Amino acid sequence: MDDTPTDAPPTTSWPLGLAHSITVRPIRPEDMELELEFIRRLSPESIYYRVFSNSLALTPEWLERLTRIDFTRDMAIIATVTLDGRETQIGVARYARLENGSRCEFAIAIADQWQGCGVGERLLRELITIAARSGITQIVGDVLSTNFTMFALARKVGMSVEPHPEGATLRRLVLSIPDSAPSQEAACLNSLG
Repeated sequence: MDDTPTDAPPTTSWPLGLAHSITVRPIRPEDMELELEFIRRLSPESIYYRVFSNSLALTPEWLERLTRIDFTRDMAIIATVTLDGRETQIGVARYARLENGSRCEFAIAIADQWQGCGVGERLLRELITIAARSGITQIVGDVLSTNFTMFALARKVGMSVEPHPEGATLRRLVLSIPDSAPSQEAACLNSLG
């Protein structure tokens, strides 16, 4: 039985080559071990680029915060594949709403062996779509100024790379989401009246 909260986005999947199909779904509280294994497999460089530090404190409380999401406010989606008969997490993208509720800060991490396969772009595009549907008008993210791979990914999805207010070691990624265009039906009615 699927116990994903009703306010979470639906599970999606897409093929990747001949051997794998990737599933993207909301993270769930019971994914704590899956998330822990994913983090433990990240290289020191990936960890550094993700948290701006060489180490992580993998406490149960921190892992619970990563996996127990209030989907009415924030979002966390994971990409998984089945390897040797087990679901294996290969990526995560998340956002947390900022003070005013219409802006959010995002983060993304992809398992090292899956980088360069298009997983990051698909996951980030899905996160942006969910944010837009949730009424978010701007997505921001802070990135180390040496993380050129992230700059390339951000530009692929339409984000701008801007100076950071805290100095040259960081850059700020920004994506403004335009208000939804009127529906086709509304546009037809307006043209008639």
